Amino acid sequence: MNVIAGLRVPSHEFELGRVLRLDEGTTVRLESGVTGDGVLTLPFWISADVTEGFVDRVRAHDSVADLNRLHRVDGCLLYSLTWDIAADAFVEGLVANGVEVLTAVGRSEAWEFDLRFPGRDALADFRTYCDDRDVSVVVERMYNPTKPGTGPWFGLTDRQRRTLQLAVRRGYYDIPCRCTTVELAEALGISDQAVTERLRRGIVAFVTNALLAPESDDEAPLD
Repeated sequence: MNVIAGLRVPSHEFELGRVLRLDEGTTVRLESGVTGDGVLTLPFWISADVTEGFVDRVRAHDSVADLNRLHRVDGCLLYSLTWDIAADAFVEGLVANGVEVLTAVGRSEAWEFDLRFPGRDALADFRTYCDDRDVSVVVERMYNPTKPGTGPWFGLTDRQRRTLQLAVRRGYYDIPCRCTTVELAEALGISDQAVTERLRRGIVAFVTNALLAPESDDEAPLD
């Protein structure tokens, strides 16, 4: 059965962490990458107030082939990084072993990854692989998706996932609430009703595929 593990890796112990060396308080979020001939093209989001020093530092790195700014959305910048992964044992190991990267968030001191492995043995093999290459990997959490075949986002559509992410980031679920569905609708360019429907359907999909037990479809008693 597939296993999803939350790993923490010190930024200075793998090449991508050294390439995207961050100032204190800055966060970078990776999107899925494209690999070819040992080169990885990787989109990532970073705060729009990132300094020019960061951009210059990345472009000057020996393993970086290209860095392009693509978009600016909601106070964040989307860049595309192309670099040679041969010097990055951690990332090369992910690619070579077919490990699926669900989320990746980098900060100045460490990176946190949510990774999907084919099973516990594959996770154990990957940890051994990292230990042999002096990459310190700490498993902070581990769980099994309750329903297989739902994809990397527990059955969420791309629109549902992005709407839920924006709602959390804007503080829609905070107490007290810091954002309304009207404000989310304006940011997404859709109607208030569409936002409400996406949030409801997304929550139902996530709870159904991630939290409800697969052994029985019977309704559990309420406390």
